[in-house]
Amino acid sequence: MKKYLSELIGTYGLVFCGTGAIIINDITGGAVTHAGIAATFGLIVMAMIYAFGDISGAHINPAVTIAFWFSGRFPGKEVLPYAISQLIGALLASGTLKALFPGHLTLGATIPSGSATQSFFLELILTFFLMLVIINVSTGSKEKGVMAGIAIGSVVLLEAMFAGPICGASMNPARSIAPALLSGQIQHLWVYITAPLAGAALAILGCKGVKDKECCPLPSAFCKTAKN
Repeated sequence: MKKYLSELIGTYGLVFCGTGAIIINDITGGAVTHAGIAATFGLIVMAMIYAFGDISGAHINPAVTIAFWFSGRFPGKEVLPYAISQLIGALLASGTLKALFPGHLTLGATIPSGSATQSFFLELILTFFLMLVIINVSTGSKEKGVMAGIAIGSVVLLEAMFAGPICGASMNPARSIAPALLSGQIQHLWVYITAPLAGAALAILGCKGVKDKECCPLPSAFCKTAKN
């Protein structure tokens, strides 16, 4: 249960701080700024990795959890409990923000500023690079590298900085599902569920192409590390 609680708290922190920055920026007329929002997402991801990396791996993202399983580095029986914990954490965070800022219409939900197709491919590519970094700086399902938190947090900041104004730079189904459900902004939710999952899976195949011994592609059930 410690692992699941870690994922719940970690995802709560991500959604509370990240989408909270969006909400506060809106109601204060831009006091946080776009750069501040991007930095908030990157810093909270980095902090949660260092806080919970040695307990649960600090996935705080269903797409990351599924991709680790896909790579053979994570047991299949843990995927659903991890995803449920992450979704509960995200929903609790959005619920807290709704109670604090009841007048905000979107609660920081990710909404395409252009077409849904454009945002789909942006999210897919962004998640591809994020997962590629994660899979290459991690060992098994746990974050152990001293610099890994900085590397992953920096990628989140970077991608949110340049792509956030167009697609929201979610790269995380839980981060998008929670504010969408609680605000009713669900018309484009499919983009932020399918694109990160596809992008993360493609990253595992990309990892396999350059590091044969480190990444095991489908079917993960045949990978020796997945049996542990």
